[in-house]
Amino acid sequence: MTDAPYQPPHWPELAEFLRLRRSTPAQLLNAPAPEGAVLEDILTSAMRVPDHGKLAPWRIVVHGPESRAGLAALTRELGHGAGRVPEKVEKSAAAFDQSPLVVAVLSHPVAHDAIPLLEQQLSAGAVCLEMMHAAMAHGFGANWLSGWMAFDPEFLSRAYGITAPQFVAGFIHLGTPSAKAPERPRPEMGDIVTYRD
Repeated sequence: MTDAPYQPPHWPELAEFLRLRRSTPAQLLNAPAPEGAVLEDILTSAMRVPDHGKLAPWRIVVHGPESRAGLAALTRELGHGAGRVPEKVEKSAAAFDQSPLVVAVLSHPVAHDAIPLLEQQLSAGAVCLEMMHAAMAHGFGANWLSGWMAFDPEFLSRAYGITAPQFVAGFIHLGTPSAKAPERPRPEMGDIVTYRD
């Protein structure tokens, strides 16, 4: 008697979700945000990403109201101090003020002879996307933002105590959508994809 051949799971609903997924603009995210066991499940799911060498080259910082206010204030201080466009500075800072929950994913590469820096940075980006998908699966909205703050040496030092090559791979804004996320134009497959024999 032989064992039946392995049949991988078939998830048509997941395929449909991925085909239609859409980020929710940060200004449409309201309370409540994920918390407790649901938030832990989202974070656990976010860490199930390709990670060559099992280095876990990322760190996750969950920002509640007080630390979000601190990020907003630091954005305004450094942005205005550097002479950046005031309207753009305010838009970046306001996102921290308005979103009910912000999760920062930090690229935290590990020195390794066989695993290049870029692979580790891509893994941090995968954490960002998986976190968004997990939040959406729980019925929440999500938006992946970055901005100059994600790479600014003084912002990184004061907000997270890190230096290059570490940086913020993404500020993931989470909450309950107040409206359906608007659709936007997508690339035409023929402009992007090439098939080769």
